[in-house]
Amino acid sequence: MTERTQEERLLEAFVALADTLVAGYDVVDLLQLLVETCQAALDVSAAGILLADENGELDLIASTSEQSTVLETLQLAAEQGPCIECFRTSAAVSVPDMEDCPPDWAEFRDSALEQGFESVHALPLRLREITIGTLNLFGAEKGDMAPRDIRAAQALADVATIGILHERAVRESNTVRDQLQNALNSRVVIEQAKGVLAQTHGVPMEEAFAMLRSYARANRLPLAAVADGLVRRTLIF
Repeated sequence: MTERTQEERLLEAFVALADTLVAGYDVVDLLQLLVETCQAALDVSAAGILLADENGELDLIASTSEQSTVLETLQLAAEQGPCIECFRTSAAVSVPDMEDCPPDWAEFRDSALEQGFESVHALPLRLREITIGTLNLFGAEKGDMAPRDIRAAQALADVATIGILHERAVRESNTVRDQLQNALNSRVVIEQAKGVLAQTHGVPMEEAFAMLRSYARANRLPLAAVADGLVRRTLIF
């Protein structure tokens, strides 16, 4: 692969990732694009991504081959291996020669060699103090990755991480905003229901609210639901 070709592919990848990061984008599509780009533009045979859910549990979310899928799944089941270590420490883990794996990773080493991989490099999907997964690059030959390839892969991973964290933040803020809006809407309906009870029963607004709350509690119904029924005239008491 020529240097110019690699630069062009990486530039196209960054543009594609930026285009993908729009409202309503699919995280799986984003990360699949990331691993496919790494395989095409960098000197690796396969790539995969382990992503943590909002409870911190890792799962395989994207992969470029069945062989790398086998390895990722094995690590998840055993809860050990370079990719798991990368996530736990939030630091890159490099194994340039599978034969040099720590004894605890013997099962991973044997499976990697069986799948045709001689090296692995795991990079964290990390933004400041938050690590949400790992980008894992598998090589068919022994040896370290070129420093520029490592930098490129980490840059791609960083872009994807920012996108995912932004999507989660937007989703959470939308939830809070929706909850607040629902509360405000409910309060308007409750005030309307108080007016209905005050008029129909000839009582002050404070007493009308007490009636409303008492009915809701006695019937184990949400206050807003009772208020809505009164306003819509589907409930009378």
